[in-house]
Amino acid sequence: MAAQGAELIVHGNDFQASLEHAAELAAERGYVMIQSFHERLVRGTGTYAKEFLEGAPALDKVYVPIGLGSSICGVAAARNALGRSTEIVGVVSQASPSYALTFNQRAIVEAPAETKIADGLACRKPNAQAMEFIWKNVARIVEVTDGAIAAAMRALYQDTHNVVEGAGAAGFAAALAEKQLNSGKRIGIVVTGGNVDMETYAQVLAGEL
Repeated sequence: MAAQGAELIVHGNDFQASLEHAAELAAERGYVMIQSFHERLVRGTGTYAKEFLEGAPALDKVYVPIGLGSSICGVAAARNALGRSTEIVGVVSQASPSYALTFNQRAIVEAPAETKIADGLACRKPNAQAMEFIWKNVARIVEVTDGAIAAAMRALYQDTHNVVEGAGAAGFAAALAEKQLNSGKRIGIVVTGGNVDMETYAQVLAGEL
């Protein structure tokens, strides 16, 4: 970002702190705040989801990591538009369980975001608009440990030669945890990116995380 000329401000210990600080800066400077859960972002994730669901054989189930919810809402929108019966399962870090707690309690629940490896899932407060869609369209939400996420990152590197960030590997970690439940079914896994620091990734590959 800095190389492209942007003013890069690093603030807070988790995503929520950064989000709140960005909102404060926008208000102070008179900027337009583009939320991390925004209709345009959901439309964007819906395009990959449409290609995924149309390009793959009919899927019984798809695992989708949840940050603020744009990706899983895009997947659900595409599934609905295509008239598929694919079950959608959300995935969060056990160390950042706000969306799982909110899903189960049917009310917005804040929880500490303490994951050390899946920063893309480190949201303390769920987005209310996203939750309304998630409650209607997602079957359930699975929690996975940081250790399981690290193991999934290693497996994806060893078996597919893909570099995957912690949040991106969470769906695979959940599918592995439920492999007996998935026996005989065709499963889809959303892998959301490779944004992982070199030092962290080295620790993952060495089995230190």
